[in-house]
Amino acid sequence: MVFALNLPKLSLSGVGAVEESVAVLDAQPVKKAMIVTDKNLIELGILESLYAALDSKGFDYVTFDQVTPNPTVKLVDVGLKFYQDNHCDCFIAVGGGSPIDCAKAIRIVASNDGPITEYNGVGLVKNEGAFFIAINTTAGTAAEMTSNSVITDEVNHVKMVLVDTKQIPNVAVNDPSLMVGLPASVTAATGMDALTHAIESIVTPGAHRLTLPTALEAVKLIAQWLPVAVKDGNNMEARAALADAQFLAGMSFNSAGLGAVHALSHQPSATHNLPHGVCNAILLPHVSALNAQTAPVAYRPVAEAMGGDTSRLDDRGAAELAVELIRKLSSEVGIPSGFTSLGIETADIDGWVQKAMDDVCMGGNPRTLTPEEVYGLYTSAL
Repeated sequence: MVFALNLPKLSLSGVGAVEESVAVLDAQPVKKAMIVTDKNLIELGILESLYAALDSKGFDYVTFDQVTPNPTVKLVDVGLKFYQDNHCDCFIAVGGGSPIDCAKAIRIVASNDGPITEYNGVGLVKNEGAFFIAINTTAGTAAEMTSNSVITDEVNHVKMVLVDTKQIPNVAVNDPSLMVGLPASVTAATGMDALTHAIESIVTPGAHRLTLPTALEAVKLIAQWLPVAVKDGNNMEARAALADAQFLAGMSFNSAGLGAVHALSHQPSATHNLPHGVCNAILLPHVSALNAQTAPVAYRPVAEAMGGDTSRLDDRGAAELAVELIRKLSSEVGIPSGFTSLGIETADIDGWVQKAMDDVCMGGNPRTLTPEEVYGLYTSAL
């Protein structure tokens, strides 16, 4: 069986990567960039190095700063009009998952027929689209290098998951200097998102010897450095380690796949506009505990990567240790213990179960879940 490892054509990592990416852009046969970002990042000055680099090359650009958390179908339509009205011919996304996913979706509809709702699923994009640089500002989603994007269908109250290798940016950029000073809550949420990516890609049946080493290294780095970065957002060593960790996790799940944690977390995020990483973090130990009943051996290396001693434990004991260490890390970095504190009630769950069952990520779970088990996972996570 052929295994496909999908990656960007070029990945730039380290301080100064933004400037290097502009040099790459300047060598392309393009003239005007649409920068996709959000107002908060502009106010924080995160885009100043990009603007300076573009200006130094005399490269023309316009900024679309209307992106909000959990971008919607309507926002994609607004972005498409902005792209066309300004006669742009390439994209630069700056931000975490929301701006990069939004740019991916705008790029799809700019070069393919029909609305973005027609591309919900796997392998539905015909044309790759314009040259695309994705500059990551958080250490979590790995959106800058993956084939996935998540767009909220606000009419049907569901998160669409678009999966196609044609969405992978041409250039992925991770400059840890852009991540310095991120709020502790954002650092924690995005870090736990990356941990979820890594763990799900380890335990999925789609795991491969080409993906397992990167996923395990991601788990190790996150367990070591996430608490440090949450406590001291200016620690460059921690920021660089987490930037690399989330990229490694992306390398793994982009080809190995995800699982039930993501399938379940997309629903409360869509209906209550909650941070994706927080939803993942709350659900991760509950889903892991259930999955471990079916595939305990897969969780042993997770426990070991998180610093656990499994030498005297059988596979079930090692899996239980992994779940315990996940809970401990989540608590240490300040993730809420359950959904109730975020305004979720039991009555909300009924509308989520079937949507979670139908989510494209569910197919990668090591255990085939029933609707009753999904309902039970939601209630246990309250």
